[in-house]
Amino acid sequence: GQRDEEEAHHSLETFTFYLSEPLSKERVEAFSDGVYAIVATLLILDICEDNVPDPREVEQKFHGSLLEALSEYGPNYLAYFGSFVTIGLLWFVHHSLFLYVTKATRLMGLLNILSLAFIGGLPLAYQLTSEFAERSHNEIEAIQVSCVITFFASIFQFAIWTTALLHERETLHPFARYGGKEHAFMFAKLALYPCVSLGAFFLTCLLSEFSTTIFHLMQIVIPFAFLALRIFVRISLTVIKSMMSLSRRKVVLLEEEEACLSRTETLS
Repeated sequence: GQRDEEEAHHSLETFTFYLSEPLSKERVEAFSDGVYAIVATLLILDICEDNVPDPREVEQKFHGSLLEALSEYGPNYLAYFGSFVTIGLLWFVHHSLFLYVTKATRLMGLLNILSLAFIGGLPLAYQLTSEFAERSHNEIEAIQVSCVITFFASIFQFAIWTTALLHERETLHPFARYGGKEHAFMFAKLALYPCVSLGAFFLTCLLSEFSTTIFHLMQIVIPFAFLALRIFVRISLTVIKSMMSLSRRKVVLLEEEEACLSRTETLS
């Protein structure tokens, strides 16, 4: 019985040690950049393949007006730009995350692969939102699948940062550690996409008539939300620092008054 317990304990130790083993940060970043580049390329190929009007159709149906012919593909172009912005911002968040990660582990690499697996599904999300954008029967399901793909692609990035915080002295730059200058902004930046995609998912369930509009608004508004987050976090941090400095000044003044009173009492 003791041997079995020792062997189980030893195997558990080796397993946890295996997950916390260091992993090449440069290779993780290179592999991730390659996946992001391939996904963006597939998205561009998708929009260029089936969304160009035929010259005969332009002449006959639209009387030679190319702009009117392109307006029919408006929902497809909107879905393309929204998906491309999503890929770009997820890459930006990934870049910001690994900019502060000084040492990667195997667990972080595993979570990164899971995030990339869902990022690879963003061209699928584009095809779904462009094909079922005309208020078809499966419009809501297509939007919800796209929200789920975006949610899991971003939540695994948040999990990487949470894993890095467990051993922050070894894995994170001092600016991104708990209490650091960029800690609050990194938390808000990594939590933005999971919260917004989850909120869009539930809003499409409640407001099914406006599901496509809600989804595209989510994709377009998020870049401005990143800028608003930076401004909001900086303002809140300055307010907190000013309040802490005021409280410290009050404490110092009270201590000085107590010291003066004690001196007068001793003199008397």
